[in-house]
Amino acid sequence: MSATLVTLILQIIGGIAGGNAAGVAIEKVNLGPLLTTIAGALGGVAGGQIFTALLPETAGVITGHVGLASIVGHLVAGGAGGAILTAIAGQIRNAMAKS
Repeated sequence: MSATLVTLILQIIGGIAGGNAAGVAIEKVNLGPLLTTIAGALGGVAGGQIFTALLPETAGVITGHVGLASIVGHLVAGGAGGAILTAIAGQIRNAMAKS
Protein backbone atom coordinates (compact mmCIF):
# COMPACT_ATOMS: atom_id res chain seq x y z
CA MET A 1 0.00 0.00 0.00
CA SER A 2 1.38 3.39 -0.93
CA ALA A 3 2.30 5.94 1.72
CA THR A 4 -0.20 8.41 0.26
CA LEU A 5 -3.09 5.99 0.71
CA VAL A 6 -1.98 5.17 4.26
CA THR A 7 -1.89 8.84 5.23
CA LEU A 8 -5.33 9.40 3.67
CA ILE A 9 -6.79 6.50 5.67
CA LEU A 10 -5.20 7.85 8.85
CA GLN A 11 -6.66 11.29 8.19
CA ILE A 12 -10.14 9.84 7.66
CA ILE A 13 -9.95 7.75 10.85
CA GLY A 14 -8.72 10.73 12.85
CA GLY A 15 -11.40 12.95 11.34
CA ILE A 16 -14.19 10.52 12.18
CA ALA A 17 -12.96 10.27 15.76
CA GLY A 18 -12.57 14.05 16.10
CA GLY A 19 -15.93 14.81 14.51
CA ASN A 20 -17.81 12.37 16.71
CA ALA A 21 -15.97 13.59 19.80
CA ALA A 22 -16.97 17.17 18.98
CA GLY A 23 -20.56 16.08 18.41
CA VAL A 24 -20.70 14.38 21.79
CA ALA A 25 -18.83 17.09 23.69
CA ILE A 26 -20.74 20.03 22.24
CA GLU A 27 -24.41 19.07 22.05
CA LYS A 28 -25.33 22.16 20.00
CA VAL A 29 -23.17 21.05 17.07
CA ASN A 30 -24.26 17.40 17.03
CA LEU A 31 -25.53 16.57 13.54
CA GLY A 32 -26.59 13.01 14.31
CA PRO A 33 -24.45 9.90 13.87
CA LEU A 34 -24.26 9.78 10.08
CA LEU A 35 -23.76 13.47 9.30
CA THR A 36 -21.31 13.91 12.16
CA THR A 37 -19.26 11.00 10.82
CA ILE A 38 -19.33 12.36 7.25
CA ALA A 39 -18.41 15.89 8.34
CA GLY A 40 -15.64 14.47 10.53
CA ALA A 41 -14.19 12.38 7.70
CA LEU A 42 -14.21 15.33 5.28
CA GLY A 43 -12.71 17.62 7.90
CA GLY A 44 -10.10 15.00 8.70
CA VAL A 45 -8.95 14.87 5.11
CA ALA A 46 -8.89 18.67 4.91
CA GLY A 47 -6.96 18.99 8.17
CA GLY A 48 -4.57 16.24 7.16
CA GLN A 49 -3.90 17.84 3.79
CA ILE A 50 -3.11 21.15 5.47
CA PHE A 51 -0.77 19.28 7.82
CA THR A 52 0.93 17.59 4.87
CA ALA A 53 1.26 20.92 3.03
CA LEU A 54 2.91 22.51 6.06
CA LEU A 55 5.18 19.53 6.79
CA PRO A 56 5.62 17.55 3.54
CA GLU A 57 8.24 15.25 5.03
CA THR A 58 5.54 13.70 7.25
CA ALA A 59 3.64 12.34 4.23
CA GLY A 60 6.05 9.43 3.93
CA VAL A 61 6.26 9.90 0.18
CA ILE A 62 9.84 11.11 0.29
CA THR A 63 11.20 8.16 2.27
CA GLY A 64 8.74 5.55 1.02
CA HIS A 65 7.47 4.59 4.47
CA VAL A 66 5.30 6.08 7.17
CA GLY A 67 6.91 6.35 10.61
CA LEU A 68 5.30 6.54 14.04
CA ALA A 69 5.58 10.34 14.22
CA SER A 70 3.85 10.62 10.85
CA ILE A 71 1.06 8.27 11.94
CA VAL A 72 0.41 10.21 15.14
CA GLY A 73 0.66 13.54 13.31
CA HIS A 74 -1.89 12.56 10.68
CA LEU A 75 -4.28 11.14 13.26
CA VAL A 76 -4.09 14.31 15.36
CA ALA A 77 -4.36 16.63 12.34
CA GLY A 78 -7.29 14.61 11.02
CA GLY A 79 -8.98 14.67 14.42
CA ALA A 80 -8.58 18.42 14.73
CA GLY A 81 -9.86 19.00 11.20
CA GLY A 82 -12.81 16.69 11.79
CA ALA A 83 -13.76 18.41 15.03
CA ILE A 84 -13.48 21.87 13.48
CA LEU A 85 -15.55 21.06 10.39
CA THR A 86 -18.20 19.28 12.48
CA ALA A 87 -18.47 22.31 14.78
CA ILE A 88 -18.75 24.68 11.81
CA ALA A 89 -21.38 22.51 10.10
CA GLY A 90 -23.35 22.26 13.34
CA GLN A 91 -23.31 26.01 13.83
CA ILE A 92 -24.45 26.59 10.24
CA ARG A 93 -27.25 24.05 10.67
CA ASN A 94 -28.37 25.74 13.92
CA ALA A 95 -28.30 29.20 12.33
CA MET A 96 -30.37 27.99 9.37
CA ALA A 97 -32.89 26.30 11.67
CA LYS A 98 -33.45 29.56 13.61
CA SER A 99 -34.23 31.61 10.52
